[in-house]
Amino acid sequence: MLRFPPGFRPPIAFVLITVLFGLLAGCGRQKIEMGTYRAVLTLPGGELPFGLELKEESGATVAYLINGSERVRVANVELNGSRVAMTMPGFGNRLTAERTASGLQGEVVLVKREGKEQKIPLTAELGATHRFFKEPASDNADVSGRWAVTFTDQDGKRTPAVAEFKQSFQEVTGTFLVTTGDHRFLAGEVRNDELYLSAFDGAHAFLYHAKVTNTGELEGKFWSGLVWTEDWVARRDEQAALPDANKITNISDATWSFGFTYPDPDGTPVSLADERFRDKVVIVILAGSWCPNCHDETAFLVPFYRERRDRGLEAIALMFEHFGDFERAAEAVNEYRRKFEIDFPTLIAGISDKEDAATKLPQLSGVFAFPTTLFIDRRGRVRRIHTGFSGPATGSHYQELITSFSATVEELLAEKSG
Repeated sequence: MLRFPPGFRPPIAFVLITVLFGLLAGCGRQKIEMGTYRAVLTLPGGELPFGLELKEESGATVAYLINGSERVRVANVELNGSRVAMTMPGFGNRLTAERTASGLQGEVVLVKREGKEQKIPLTAELGATHRFFKEPASDNADVSGRWAVTFTDQDGKRTPAVAEFKQSFQEVTGTFLVTTGDHRFLAGEVRNDELYLSAFDGAHAFLYHAKVTNTGELEGKFWSGLVWTEDWVARRDEQAALPDANKITNISDATWSFGFTYPDPDGTPVSLADERFRDKVVIVILAGSWCPNCHDETAFLVPFYRERRDRGLEAIALMFEHFGDFERAAEAVNEYRRKFEIDFPTLIAGISDKEDAATKLPQLSGVFAFPTTLFIDRRGRVRRIHTGFSGPATGSHYQELITSFSATVEELLAEKSG
């Protein structure tokens, strides 16, 4: 603050300039506005739009990431004048932005293996409600239904998938089912003969673009973050299906007792041979806090486990994290535990690599997805191994999975030990 001698009166021009600078500084410090934004991430393939809502709940600011019918709640939101920062629950990814005349401008940081970061430019327009286009085209193709899909990555590796889309005029929602799980909640539009889909849910930054060919097939590109891209083709097939998820990974010898010992986030070794698990039915999931399909399974498993633990059910999560450093891995796992209020052991087993997981569990024929779920009976034998997890975005597939999951556990609980 400027101080003047007693009796001194500054020139009127000085006063006016001081007031003007104060007003300009005040404009620059305008607070972040609550409301719904059309947020856009800029990927190599173009704009990836998603919904972003900021609102007050119980005296605190929270955010919601909106993709189709899904609303992902983000509680860790900090406002500092014209700046907003948030950390995605359970993932460690971050969104930071400054207020602009029309909304927000900033970036999303995706944390990858070994702490490598992808910084994706972000803009957001307050009050805009469209996904990709403000005005729909007058004549849009119909892409609703089930499709047999093949993804081809940069190395030429092909991956089968099943797409299921619902369409209302130009608006499209749905997902891709793959052997590792699903692409979660996707939303977008059809414009003439072109399909646009996207999702940002705190973990995924997925963008899809495809054209309907003269033969009625789809041909397009898929972008994940700033680096990964795949080509994809699809043809209508109401009978399209994936390989049996219960036959992808096998146990080397079904008569062996399965075992392992790994530390929990406090560094305390936990073994499947511990008294806690003796004569119990045990669900073992190979997971990672970075894995969205693992989040879906854990959200289901936590209450499922609590309802049955008095009858002899136990659960263990073997966590394969992005970080080889134990302390950073433990921090990520503890955040994961807090998000889902997990009360079964979560052990630090390795890094987020399927080959590393297979090495750590040599009794398995391989590890091909996170999550992978093992069902172990009261005698310590692996009775079923399920690869991947089809979450709520898959609709009836999710219902079928949890019905089958429940039936397996109930069958094993009914068996006597020894």
